[in-house]
Amino acid sequence: MTVNTGNEAPDMAAFLLSPEELRQRRNTKWNQFPPDVIPSFIADMDFRVAPPVQAAILQSVEREDYGYQMRDGAKADRMLAGAFAARMEEAFGWKASADLVLPVSDLVQATYAAILTWSGPGDGVILQVPNYPPFRETLQTTGRRLIPLHMDERDGTYVFDLDRLETQIDANTRIFVLCNPQNPTGRVFSRDELEAVLAFAEKHDLLVISDEIHAELIYGDRPHIPFPALSPAAAARCVLLNSATKSFNIPGLRCAVMYFGTPELKAAYQARIPLRLTGSVNSLGIDATVAAWTQGQPWLDAVLAHLRTARDHLCGRLASELPGLRFHPPEATYLLWMDCSDLGIQGSAGDFFLDRAGVGFSRGEDFLPGAESRVRCNFATSLPILDEIVDRMVAALRSNAR
Repeated sequence: MTVNTGNEAPDMAAFLLSPEELRQRRNTKWNQFPPDVIPSFIADMDFRVAPPVQAAILQSVEREDYGYQMRDGAKADRMLAGAFAARMEEAFGWKASADLVLPVSDLVQATYAAILTWSGPGDGVILQVPNYPPFRETLQTTGRRLIPLHMDERDGTYVFDLDRLETQIDANTRIFVLCNPQNPTGRVFSRDELEAVLAFAEKHDLLVISDEIHAELIYGDRPHIPFPALSPAAAARCVLLNSATKSFNIPGLRCAVMYFGTPELKAAYQARIPLRLTGSVNSLGIDATVAAWTQGQPWLDAVLAHLRTARDHLCGRLASELPGLRFHPPEATYLLWMDCSDLGIQGSAGDFFLDRAGVGFSRGEDFLPGAESRVRCNFATSLPILDEIVDRMVAALRSNAR
C-alpha cells in the first residue's frame, strides 16, 4: 500500500515518547493509574503524531479558524468522505462510493445507531466473544439479546464456528456484528471466513455491522478485505465502521465514518436516525483524518515496522521467561490477548498484575464475563517499557510462587 506524498519514511526513534513525556500528557492511558504503574490497557499508542496530521491541526490553530467549516466549496464532511473512498481504493483495492459515507464523531455511537435502526428490543444480535466491551454494553443498554459467537482456540489461532451458531439463533435474530481485524484476539479473517459469514447472513437475512477500525494495522501476508468489497451481495447487507483513530493514534479528535453498502441502507438509516441527532464532526478531526489518509503513509510504515518488532520482542520474552503463559501472536492490532490460567494466579489476573506488579493491563473479564484468567496487553510502546512490563510480571509471579 503506497500513498504518494514525496516524503521518506521517518526514523521511528524520533517518534517514541519517554515515560516522563507521556505522563505530562492529559490522556487516559497515562493518567488513570498512579505514577508507579505502567499502563498497558487502553488502545492508545505511545508515539508522536504523524507530522502531516500535526501540520493540518496547526494550520487551523494559527489561523484561529474555528468557525463553521467548508472545504473546496462544500461542507467539510464531504472532503472526509472523498478521502475515505480514496484511501479504501489505495489501501485495499476497493472502490467505495463517497456518496455512501456518513461522518460520525464516534464508532460506539455509530454502533448504537445502527443497532437501533435494524433491530428492536428483545431481538438477537450476534457478537464475537471475547469482544470490545462497549459492544456488549450497547446490547445491554438497548435491550437486545447477545448471541455469542465464540472465538475458539484451534491449531495455533482463534476461529469461529458458524455451525454451532446455527443452534443458537432464532427468527428474531437481526444483526451480525463482525470485528475484523478482531479485538482482542488480533485475527485477520480470510476471504473464505468472510464468505462463510456472508452465506450465514444471507441464509438468515441478517445485517452485518463490520467494525474495521484496525484494518491498517496488519503484520502478515493476509490482506484485509473490507466486508462490502466481497461482492454486491455483501455490500447490500453491510454497514461498515472505520476511522483513522487507531492506525494514526488520534482518538481524541473524534472523527470516524459509517459506510452504507447501498443507497437503500443509507436511506433506511437516515429515516430512523435524524442527522441532527448524531451531530456534526469536529473540523479539526476532519482535517487531521484527511491528512492522515492522504499524507500519513510514511509515518504509518515506520509505526508498523516498530510494532512488528515490539510484538516479536514481547512474545519472545514471554515465551522464554513465562512458559506457562498462553497466547497467539496477533496478526493485526497492537494488542496481545494472554491466558494466565497456568500461572498460579487466584482470582482476576488483571487485578493481580495491577496490585502485585504495578502493570495496568485490560482485564479479561471486561471482554468476556468469566475470563478472569485473561488479560490484554497493549504493546504500542517502546522496547524498554515492554521490557519493564515483562520484568515486573516475572518478579510478581516468582514472589507469588514463594
